[in-house]
Amino acid sequence: MIKAIVTDIEGTTTDIDFVHKVLFPYSTERLPDFVRQHAGESKVSAALAEAAYAAGIPGDDIEGLITALLQWIAEDRKITPLKTLQGLIWEHGYKSGDFHAHIYPDAVDVLQQWQRQKRALYVYSSGSTFAQKLLFGHTEAGDLRGLFSDYFDTTTGNKRDAASYRSIVRSIDLPATHIAFLSDVVEELDAATQAGMTTVWVQRQGELQHRSPHLSVRDFSEIDF
Repeated sequence: MIKAIVTDIEGTTTDIDFVHKVLFPYSTERLPDFVRQHAGESKVSAALAEAAYAAGIPGDDIEGLITALLQWIAEDRKITPLKTLQGLIWEHGYKSGDFHAHIYPDAVDVLQQWQRQKRALYVYSSGSTFAQKLLFGHTEAGDLRGLFSDYFDTTTGNKRDAASYRSIVRSIDLPATHIAFLSDVVEELDAATQAGMTTVWVQRQGELQHRSPHLSVRDFSEIDF
């Protein structure tokens, strides 16, 4: 019996194009000026200190930090301080109405159905928990934050590392076999399987592939627990 469901975002609940063609370009374009203008603010300065440590450069080298952050974006690096800064930039975009987050209608319908069934819902994404809450708080379908019990990000661990999923299992406090993880990335599903979780491979594009032990589906409407 599945009592809790953990879902990925990009390619699972949300079109990859929204992330790669809307969110990433928005933050990349605005990051240099944002860092220069807000470096003295507590949240930004803390993220910059982490970034400086990760990049091995002085914390007061603002231009060097900007160069490193932009390079990480170009390399699609999953580095926590970068995700934090991107989230702060996206907050402005959402609140200004520059965009609304895409979410697949089937995901909305089924997530709401699972909530009515008293199944606990969680998010695990490489984006910061702050960015996750922003996304689900400003979707085309309205504010969906009330669907979720908690959010997990890279502070929990790498999404392709089984230890990350064991940590999530401990946080949810249910047997791993009672928890399902949904993603479009098979390596993440493999890691979740190693932690004992039930897994669903969401394949919204291309020919449907099958790989044991993952349940393969086109969208959320095909998931039957």
